[in-house]
Amino acid sequence: MTIKEFFSFSKNRLFWGNFLAMIVVACLLVFVVLEALDSYTRHGQAILVPDAKGLSLLRAEELFRSKGLHGVVSDSVYVKDKPAGHVIDHIPAGGRKVKYGRKVYLTINTRNVPLQLAPDVADNSSLRQAVARVLASGFKLTEHGTTKGVKDWVYRIKYNGRTLEPGDKVPVGSTLTLVVGDGTGEAIGNDSTTEAPDDNVTDELWR
Repeated sequence: MTIKEFFSFSKNRLFWGNFLAMIVVACLLVFVVLEALDSYTRHGQAILVPDAKGLSLLRAEELFRSKGLHGVVSDSVYVKDKPAGHVIDHIPAGGRKVKYGRKVYLTINTRNVPLQLAPDVADNSSLRQAVARVLASGFKLTEHGTTKGVKDWVYRIKYNGRTLEPGDKVPVGSTLTLVVGDGTGEAIGNDSTTEAPDDNVTDELWR
């Protein structure tokens, strides 16, 4: 193509029309692609994580869903004074900024009270030692029962009227009863045991 032919071709209106149309289409394609990527990745969009502590699992999941997040149970713990099935904690924490669609990992209060090894204080502890060990383990105590034997020596430990053996487990935080000698002689077995009712709690020492 000669220079004369080129300039003659460039004066053609159809050529310039097609050329401009190609530029417009290319710009539109770039714009659409960028918008699609931005929508897919939620670029620059941050969501404030709501605080769901203390809410039931169902309510927490609804709350996160309403914010464009997904609540997922990842762990459970036992907290005695909290309702079962309620949220104890979550990650990310409330107030954190995250992307749309982010998973929030929930720790809920277990519905089942876990079991704990009962302190082994029978036939190896004085009353004072046994009280300290039981309370330090997180259990409670009723007024102790008595049996014939060395005074203030612990002969048995009971839960709901059942004598516990070494290695037995009971619910965390249970109320236990110590059976101690009354100082009248050798212990002669369970039949001689005298116990206070389970619902009678002693003074501050036993609480």
